[in-house]
Amino acid sequence: MAAAAECDVVMAATGPELLDDEEAKREAESFKEQGNAYYAKKDYNEAYNYYTKAIDMCPKNASYYGNRAATLMMLGRFREALGDAQQSVRLDDSFVRGHLREGKCHLSLGNAMAACRSFQRLELDHKNAQAQQEFKNANAVIEYEKIAETDFEKRDFRKVVFCMDRALEFAPACHRFKILKAECLAMLGRYPEAQSVASDILRMDSTNADALYVRGLCLYYEDCIEKAVQFFVQALRMAPDHEKACIACRNAKALKAKKEDGNKAFKEGNYKLAYELYTEALGIDPNNIKTNAKLYCNRGTVNSKLRKLDDAIEDCTHAVKLDDTYIKAYLRRAQWWDCSSPRLSL
Repeated sequence: MAAAAECDVVMAATGPELLDDEEAKREAESFKEQGNAYYAKKDYNEAYNYYTKAIDMCPKNASYYGNRAATLMMLGRFREALGDAQQSVRLDDSFVRGHLREGKCHLSLGNAMAACRSFQRLELDHKNAQAQQEFKNANAVIEYEKIAETDFEKRDFRKVVFCMDRALEFAPACHRFKILKAECLAMLGRYPEAQSVASDILRMDSTNADALYVRGLCLYYEDCIEKAVQFFVQALRMAPDHEKACIACRNAKALKAKKEDGNKAFKEGNYKLAYELYTEALGIDPNNIKTNAKLYCNRGTVNSKLRKLDDAIEDCTHAVKLDDTYIKAYLRRAQWWDCSSPRLSL
């Protein structure tokens, strides 16, 4: 028994986890100082590693969490930074920088109301000038959100993009603002910009249903309906209750089916049925400009076969109004104009 007890003592003495408190604190401070040095050199990854080592040695020190939060913020990892900032103020409620960083993280992530609460407390308790400015910034974001919501209902998508750009200056990590901006860019026909915003989010979070929906929306409005449906289905897999993806997916499938049925009827020489099917397809989604331009042109061709040249010309005029780059519609309209123009007698 004595031998066993002696053995336990020897094992305990060699265990680095059983350093005495003072030695652990000295070790932690050394790691913190090294972290500070890397932070000053803007090597934030190494700073993060050393602050983590300091926390591992002394997990009850608020400033270590505060320092790591600051480093994570510089790395753009605001959600993780928020966790560290919150832990720092749990450990020390009087830690002003901790509260500031908590508020900044909330604001960067787009949670302006929570940011206001953090900043307002500092403003009242500490008369902190930085907190006062950040409180104004958070309120500005709340105001931009309200304006954007109203303008989206009015379909003033340019104004929404403007508001989201302003809000993102204070909330650069807010996916919600980015998605709303991307959706409005898609509605404005600025598809490459919308795709770029959605793709950036998907690189960070491949399961983001909203970003998948926007990618699909861009493809849908560019008349790549089959690919669009794949993205809508993926979005619904991630979020089965995603109402916008559900409606867009239903419209895309209906539009594709009607157009194909119209094409089939036209090839079979059933022009009356083709006319009805193209007309029904045009009623599915007035926002899909490119597909509707093609449908008008197709219906114009049907009208020409039915010897309704004025209607055929009118359909092609609708097509080029929707898509002024649609060469085929211009050519067909010119052809039917020529056919319908009265000839001079010689």
